[in-house]
Amino acid sequence: MSSLRAAAAARHIALRPVTLRNTSTRALSQSRQLRAGGHESHYDPPNGWLFGVKPGEKYEKEGWEGAMYWGFCGALGFGVVAYAFKPDTSIQTWALEEARRRLEAEGILADPDAKKN
Repeated sequence: MSSLRAAAAARHIALRPVTLRNTSTRALSQSRQLRAGGHESHYDPPNGWLFGVKPGEKYEKEGWEGAMYWGFCGALGFGVVAYAFKPDTSIQTWALEEARRRLEAEGILADPDAKKN
């Protein structure tokens, strides 16, 4: 009988879920939240001057401003020129030209390029 009890106890221990407690780690919710890197505050407190420049002082351009202005304006100008000179690929234009060509071939419509005497 004792061997049956020992077998039952062993089976009960084997079926029981094992929970291991590791005390060297913390749960995720207890971890300290890490912020973005940086050594100083990037916040400039308001000082009341437009763009932070006091009256009478000359504004000094930053290094990225010239490249950004030339690059952005150049890309914008190139895009406008490319859009203005792009080919017309609409289905309506193709259908109108195809209809005109077929009507001229059948003799219903006079050829506009032909010279009249």
